[in-house]
Amino acid sequence: MKAFLRSPLAWLTTTALLLSVSLFATGDFDKPEPAHPVRAQRSTEPVFKIASGIDGDVFPAFANYASLQSPDQRKWGVVTVKISNSTDTQQRYRIAVRIPGWSDQEVQVVSLAAGAVKNFIFAPSFFPRLFENREIAAATAQVNITDLAGNTVYSATVPVRVRAVEDMFWGKGFKFAQFIASWVTPHDSRVESVLSAAKELMPGRRLPGYEDWKDAAGQERETRLQARAIYTILQQDKLSYVKSSLTFGANTEVSERIRTPRESISASSANCIDAAVLFASAFENLGMEPVIVLVPGHAYAGVKLGDNSEKYLYIDVALTGRVPFENAVSSADRGLARLQPTQITKIGITDARRAGIYPMPGLP
Repeated sequence: MKAFLRSPLAWLTTTALLLSVSLFATGDFDKPEPAHPVRAQRSTEPVFKIASGIDGDVFPAFANYASLQSPDQRKWGVVTVKISNSTDTQQRYRIAVRIPGWSDQEVQVVSLAAGAVKNFIFAPSFFPRLFENREIAAATAQVNITDLAGNTVYSATVPVRVRAVEDMFWGKGFKFAQFIASWVTPHDSRVESVLSAAKELMPGRRLPGYEDWKDAAGQERETRLQARAIYTILQQDKLSYVKSSLTFGANTEVSERIRTPRESISASSANCIDAAVLFASAFENLGMEPVIVLVPGHAYAGVKLGDNSEKYLYIDVALTGRVPFENAVSSADRGLARLQPTQITKIGITDARRAGIYPMPGLP
């Protein structure tokens, strides 16, 4: 024991232990913790993250829809800027987004409370080039963020893939099926030409659409006659089935190429969904209420039989080039009767218009 104390190192260790005991004895050990512990200060730098399109793909139909909405209405868009304000103060920014060569610049002035995290969705107005693009194309989204004094706080570029104008993204379980209304173009001059020829097959050379002075039975007969006339003209124009649904890019298992009505008429070619949007365009032009019906592996066109009717006339329009009108109607009725309601997706074009889904501008 004495030898241990005589060692300088041992003496220092013993002294430290005694001082430690002395401190505890003063009562510091029993001193209560502060009522409000001091929190670690927030970071002084916000965090910015940029995402584009659907897995990097920009679909013209979706871009057109989003650009027609105000920023606070959008659920998704072309570019999303996520800001995490990890500071202790409110932050305000000016965010500018554009896709050079493809779009105008969209600017939003935003504010975030301390600690807030928020997504800001951008869908700048696109140039006509977007709706003339026929194949997948590479582009770049530019994002520039400044404070209100004009000082740059963040700047980045994000690669995007611009999909062809004909590319439709259905989503899993036809989640985005209503956007098929973007292909329904009632004012197209080729659609007008079909209707002009079809009226020559009608009594009195008229395609009147719905007429409220008729009784229900009379209107149903008139609707069938008009549908038959349109079908017959397209048959005479040699419209027939050609698949042509191949697309490129991400999510090709839930996306496909869809011909515009103008393209189908010009090429005398249409698959089932191509023909469905063509017939829907003709019906909508007449002020009628068309529907497009999606079933596993196939699509039908339909039209409400009267303005106040709950009945619909369905047509297997993929058969336009092969069978008479009555056979195409019977084929649709048989096909739908074999399916469960959960297997049938009906898209009312009038409902889609109310939801803000309009024809894409300048479709080929």
